[in-house]
Amino acid sequence: MSKRSFRVALVVVATSVVLLLGVAGYLTTRALSYPEARHPGSGAKLTVEIPPRTSFPKVAALLRDKGVISRPRWFRLYAMWRGDTTNVKAGKYALRDDLTPKEVLDAIIVGVKETTVQVTLPEGLHMLEYFALLESKGISESKALEALARDREYLASRGIAGDSVDGHLFPDTYDFRLGEKPAVVLDRLVNRHRAVWNELSQKYGRQLTRLKQTMKWTDREVLTLASIVEKEAVEPSERPRIAQVFLNRLTSSSFSPKRLETDPTIRYGCMVPLVKSAACKAWNVTDRLRRAQLDDEDNPYNTYRHEGLPPGPISNPGKDSMSAAINPDGSNYFYFVARDSRHHVFSTTYDEHKRAVDKYQR
Repeated sequence: MSKRSFRVALVVVATSVVLLLGVAGYLTTRALSYPEARHPGSGAKLTVEIPPRTSFPKVAALLRDKGVISRPRWFRLYAMWRGDTTNVKAGKYALRDDLTPKEVLDAIIVGVKETTVQVTLPEGLHMLEYFALLESKGISESKALEALARDREYLASRGIAGDSVDGHLFPDTYDFRLGEKPAVVLDRLVNRHRAVWNELSQKYGRQLTRLKQTMKWTDREVLTLASIVEKEAVEPSERPRIAQVFLNRLTSSSFSPKRLETDPTIRYGCMVPLVKSAACKAWNVTDRLRRAQLDDEDNPYNTYRHEGLPPGPISNPGKDSMSAAINPDGSNYFYFVARDSRHHVFSTTYDEHKRAVDKYQR
């Protein structure tokens, strides 16, 4: 090779090395600056939901498709360099279109901070009232909760007899996530009810067994009695006595016909079941019961016209009312009337009851 050819080759090699070094330097600079390079955007808010168990390549592609990042491959390499490709948290993220890759990766590694809200479900309300409360707090939609609460497949999977979850939603104070799934909400309430019921079943095992054998009841009928006690009682000490009044009406040979004659059952039958009688449809739920509702034989929950218990629970009872139904006080009363806003007067005969009604109600 001539000196000239050698010099030309040396220049070519040197030029190539310089170019390679330049490219390498450029790429290195770009790579080092990539994490802090702000994505071109106007600061618009973007919602990105990363489903559970999403692979990191799919996460990067999702972020690209939503306009959060531009180079999914670079984003993957950056996450690999940080060792964070397996640390992404599923969730719904509120991001912007002008974040840096570092800000984006930091956000999906930290995860979405769950927003929870507290709701108190009082004793004695029916399921539609509970669902309205839950919706008002932004926890779950009332219609979605109701649909699941009446779903026969859901009821069967939770071992609930009847046509709804009413009676099995335990009244308590709960913390829920905003926008929670209906099944998660109902399961929390149903599981809490079951835990309390099992606790009472163990505590009053002999009493519960005796009651079910005597009345030929299942747990559902005992719970139905508890739901009526919850609607009638205000003073906790009166609950076992009110439970006993209804049991006396159902069991005593001297009391006939064996009707419970309690207004809350009629109201429930006019408000909650999907199929309602004509008298119920004509009734304004904010008004008092009229003769048409009291005489309504088409309302299966009308305990003024139908003997025995109504078809199912009419409210969601608390622990005290369930305890009272399982373990009533053994008294011999058949009647009671409100004496004031909290207390009742109990009577053994109808004449005594009429005098009490005249004294305290008229």
